[in-house]
Formats: sequence, C-alpha cells, structure tokens
Amino acid sequence: MPITAHPAFNKACSYLKMKLRRIPLNPQTREVDLTKMRRAITRNTCLIVASAPCFPHGVIDPIEDISKISNQYNIPLHIDACLGGFLIAFMDQAGFPLKPFDFRLPSVMSISCDTHKYGFSPKGTSVILYRNETLRQHQFFALADWPGGIYGSPSIAGSRSGYLIACCWATLMLYGTEGYIEETRKIIQTTREIAQGWSQIKGLYLLHQPDVSVVAISSEEFNIYYLFDALHGKGWHLVGLQNPPGIHIAVTQIHTQPGVVDKLLEDTRQCVTEILRSNNRKDTVTAVIYGTNQKVPDKSLICDMTKLYISSWYDTNLDTSKVENVPHIEMTAE
Repeated sequence: MPITAHPAFNKACSYLKMKLRRIPLNPQTREVDLTKMRRAITRNTCLIVASAPCFPHGVIDPIEDISKISNQYNIPLHIDACLGGFLIAFMDQAGFPLKPFDFRLPSVMSISCDTHKYGFSPKGTSVILYRNETLRQHQFFALADWPGGIYGSPSIAGSRSGYLIACCWATLMLYGTEGYIEETRKIIQTTREIAQGWSQIKGLYLLHQPDVSVVAISSEEFNIYYLFDALHGKGWHLVGLQNPPGIHIAVTQIHTQPGVVDKLLEDTRQCVTEILRSNNRKDTVTAVIYGTNQKVPDKSLICDMTKLYISSWYDTNLDTSKVENVPHIEMTAE
C-alpha cells in the first residue's frame, strides 16, 4: 500500500502479525510509485490497498493503474474511501467528473466508507462494501456450541449501538441523493477556492492539487509549523503533516458558509507576512515537536512516548486534592 494509506492498516497488520509493505511516493506528483509497488508483490501478497483520497495530501491514488497490477497478479484490491466516499460517489453528478475508482474496475473487491464524515451522520458508524456476498460471508462469525446459546456476530466490533445505526439511517434519508450532490458541489467548490487562494500567497505552495476536499500546503521559505501554530492562535484547527512537513485543511460544510474562505485566506496572509518579517527566530510548540521527531532516528522511541501518553488517559491514580477548583469526592461502598 502507499505510504500515505491510513495507519489503521498498520494497526491491523500489527494485531494480526502480517507483513506490510509501504510503497513510497513520487516526490513530484505525490502519487504512489507504481514501479516500486509492482516490485513489492510476492507470492504471499494477499491484498493491495489504494486510497480515494488519502488523508495527508488529499490525493486519489492512480486506482485504474493499480487495478491493472492487482488484476495481473490476481490479488484483491481494497479501496479506502473512508474520508471521501460520500463525496467521490457524487462528484460526477455535481459537475466534477472522476476516473473510475469503484466496482467498475474488475479487481476492486471491497470499499470502505465512513458515514460519519461526509455522510454527516454521528461518529461511530461506517460502511464496508464487498463485490459479492461470498466475500462478505467471510466477515461473519458464528459459534453453535457455546453454553450461552448460538452466537453470531457480523463484525469485529461485536455489539453495536442501535441508536447510532438509526441516526445514521435517518441522516441518509434526510439528505437523500440530491442533498448529497448539492453538499458535494459546495464542498468541492470551496476546496478549490482555498487551494487557489493559498497557492497565490508568497511563501506557500500546494503539495498537490486537491482531488477531493483536502488542501495541503508547505513552504520552502519558512518552517510551515510556524504557520500552523499562528493559524491555530486565530481559531483555525488544521492538521500538521510530516515527511514532508506541511499542513492541511479538510473542507467541511462549515467552511462553505459565506465569508469563511475569505477570513481563512486573510488570516493566512497576515500570519505569513508576520512569519517572514520575524526572520524565523522564534520556535513554536508544533515546530519543536515535529522538529524533534525528525531528529530521532529510532522511531520506536516516539511510538513508546505516544503509547505512554495514551496510557495516561486511563490512569485512575490522580491526586485531585492538589488541583485548584477540582472538588475532592470521597467514594464509599454501601
């Protein structure tokens, strides 16, 4: 899979003890190197992954070309459309035609799509589509001799909230096909306005022309994380990227509101002007974090620190008596 594919695949391979081959990008196009992808295939390869689009740069992988490779070697192709699935499905009808990315291609066997993103449903719902029922059958699990009764489960998650499923269905019915086409049109138009505006600001350049709803930028004149923190200070919640350094915005409904794009572009111009004027002498929090990460050759150390940070979320041994304005509650068993 391309190196830009979602870390969920890394996590799955870690859990299942599967070997994962991550394919680098062409540094000019930000698209996966197809020659290296072909060379990485072995007789043990069980799946090829492509993104539509990828999270970091918003690039739709060259799925038609990847499909030809997977078809040649008879390897299933999975399309990760979790981020943009509810946009790319309607872009043709919204006036932004795309190349085939779905079951129109013979080797595409499964597609994942998050309803809680551009489907606008509550978080905690998602969809995986299979080419046929035979493939879907492998996802189901059943146990007939459990003393607790016959057990059946449709997914890894086990029990799911009926409330979330109902809310998701209601949202789909509320928007309908025409509603999603209109929201797609507004979001893609807004995305391209931001991309055009950012590309015209001195000191910035686009990492890739946006294929869907993500605009990613970097700079060759200053540390791009300075801009990340400066915009954060003005209330903009963007995403920091690395390898190469950059920031991106995933355009949503709120960004399509009148005046939002103009405000973002004006704030960006002000921040860039101030950064260039300051001679890059003052480091910011994000610049320090990512700068340190780049200097650590053993990335397992960064992973260990991240896991320690996550572990702290579950720490129940907190002495709240020393924290101001936090009431100390005595718990007693009855």
